[in-house]
Amino acid sequence: MNQILMVSLSILAIAALAWAARRVLGLQLCPICLGVGGTWSWMLVVRVLGLPIDTTMLPILLGGSVVGTAYLLEKRLPPGRSGLLWKTLSIPLGFVAAQGLMVFDWIVVAVALGALVVLSALFFRAPAAPTTDSAAVAELKRRMKDCC
Repeated sequence: MNQILMVSLSILAIAALAWAARRVLGLQLCPICLGVGGTWSWMLVVRVLGLPIDTTMLPILLGGSVVGTAYLLEKRLPPGRSGLLWKTLSIPLGFVAAQGLMVFDWIVVAVALGALVVLSALFFRAPAAPTTDSAAVAELKRRMKDCC
């Protein structure tokens, strides 16, 4: 079967299952994301098992997942964090992890994923709470106490 046809049918089938699960279970799932991720996942498993498979589409699917994940997480960044900086740092790291998966270099995968965890911790940690009240806030608090 033509590789692009097989990959397209796989994405559609997994996306349809995810859509049905979303409707039945009320889960917030992205059917297309799961279709693409599920397709590259089974392709990697087949490859790890040593079965013959044309992996022409595998890097494209992995790259799409890397970029899609970076853009999805950008929407969840705390206020004041740079989405551009997040994508600029996380996408290349994701590509390194994806390339490591393609060539079965598990050390590269582990280092890249570890770097992504550290990067995520830096970008998604809660902003520090102000330690002291500004003069204006202190004045408003004083006025509220004296109000009634």
